[in-house]
Amino acid sequence: MEQLKRSVNQIAYTSPTQNLSKLSFLQRSLTPFLFTASSIYKLALSLRHQLYHLGFFRKHRLPVPVISVGNLTWGGNGKTPMVEFLALLFAKAGISPLILTRGYAGGDEAKMLQRHLSETSAKIGVGANRTATAARFLEQHGYLDLQSNDRNEKLCTNQEVGVSSNLEKISVVILDDGMQHWRLSRDVEIVMVNGTKPWGNTRLIPLGPLREPLTSLKRADVVVIHHADLVSDRDLKLLELMIHEMKDDLPIFFTCLSPLCFFETNNCMSKMPLSVMRNRVVLCVSSIGSPDAFVQGTEKLGPLHVDRLDFSDHYSIQAKDIDMIKERLRKLHDCFGVKPVVVVTEKDYDRDPVILKDLCPFEVLVLTSRLQFISKARTGECFQKLLKQLLTSKLSMSEEHDAVNLKNDIEDADSACHQVMPKVYWVRQNMPLEVTKLNLSHVS
Repeated sequence: MEQLKRSVNQIAYTSPTQNLSKLSFLQRSLTPFLFTASSIYKLALSLRHQLYHLGFFRKHRLPVPVISVGNLTWGGNGKTPMVEFLALLFAKAGISPLILTRGYAGGDEAKMLQRHLSETSAKIGVGANRTATAARFLEQHGYLDLQSNDRNEKLCTNQEVGVSSNLEKISVVILDDGMQHWRLSRDVEIVMVNGTKPWGNTRLIPLGPLREPLTSLKRADVVVIHHADLVSDRDLKLLELMIHEMKDDLPIFFTCLSPLCFFETNNCMSKMPLSVMRNRVVLCVSSIGSPDAFVQGTEKLGPLHVDRLDFSDHYSIQAKDIDMIKERLRKLHDCFGVKPVVVVTEKDYDRDPVILKDLCPFEVLVLTSRLQFISKARTGECFQKLLKQLLTSKLSMSEEHDAVNLKNDIEDADSACHQVMPKVYWVRQNMPLEVTKLNLSHVS
C-alpha cells in the first residue's frame, strides 16, 4: 500500500510538460484507472456543489465568526501552522478561539495544537462532524459578543488581558482544513498553497493532487503561499500571476516554517537549541505532506550530513520500519565513524511517540517550528490588519442579511397566524439572533 501511494503521488506531481515515459510501467498502467476515478470525483463534486447551491443541503451558521483555513491540494500546505498562528493571535488579544479539526489519522495535528496552546484560552474540538462538535462546545462554554461586552475596551489597548470567566466563552471559530467542509458557513476563507509544488499536474484526485478545480480560488479571501523561502523569486512571481488570473484582487502573503528548538522523545517538555545539529550526521524520518521542506530546513542548521527516509503523509511507523531505520543508521555510523541522530517532525512524534523510543540506543530529536511571514512588504502585522478588515466587513454584511431574513419571517408569520415565529438556525436556539461582531483593535 505504501508503494502504491508513492506511485500515485508521483503521477499527480508529474506535469504534462514533463516526460511521462519516465513513469514506471505500474504508474502508466494505473493512469487510465486514475483518470476514470478522477472523472467520477469531478462529477460528484459538481453535483454536491449544485445541491448546496440549490438548498437541498443545508449550511449552518454559528453565532460567532468562523475563519476557514484550507487548501486545494493534499498535504504539506501549512494549514496546521496557520491555525496555530491564528489561535495565538486571538488568545493573546483576550479572545477565546475554538479550533475545529476532524482529527484525521490519529489526530496528530490536534495533539500538537493541544501541546502548543495548552497555556492559552484556545479550545480544540475534534470530530468528523464539525457542526455537531461546534454545537457541543458552544453549549458547554457559551459564546461571547465582544461588541456589547465591557472587555471590548481592554481589547483596544496593548495592556495584558486579565484572567476572567469570560475567557471560557468562545468568541471565534477556526475551521482547520475547512475549504471543502461546506456544511459550515464561514466569514473568512484563507487558502494555503504549497509554494514548492502548488498544483502538480492540475488534475483532480486521484489522478492529480487537486481536491477542487483551480477556479475555486475565487471563493478565497486570502491566499498564503507556504514554504516560500524554498522557492525562487521568479517562480513565486509566476505563481502570483496564476492565482491572480483566477481572482485579480486576491491578497497574497508568503510564509515559511521557522525552526525554534528540539525536544527529546522521552521528554516533550525539554528544549534543546538548534545548534545541537552542527557537525552531526542526521537521518530525517518523516510521514508528512512536504518532506522536502523538512529536510531542507534541517540542512540549514549546519549538520555534517543529512540522509532521509520519507513515508506517505499520515503514515504510522510500524515495527518493520524501525528495523529498516536502524539498518540505515548503522550504515551511516559505519560511513562517517560517528553516531547519527534521528530527527522527526512534531506530527510524526504525536502520531506515535512510543514506537520512536524503540530506536534506542540512537538519539531521536523532535524539531519544533512556527509559522513566519517572510515578505517585508506583506508582514504578519499586515495580515492581522487585513483579517480585522475582512471580519468587520463580512460580519456587517452577514448581520444585514440576517436582519432581512428575520423581518421577512416575522411578516410571513404575522400574515399566517398572527404569531411571531422567527426562523433561527439550530445553534442559535435560546441565543441572540444577531451575528456576533469581533473587535480586533488590540491586534491591529
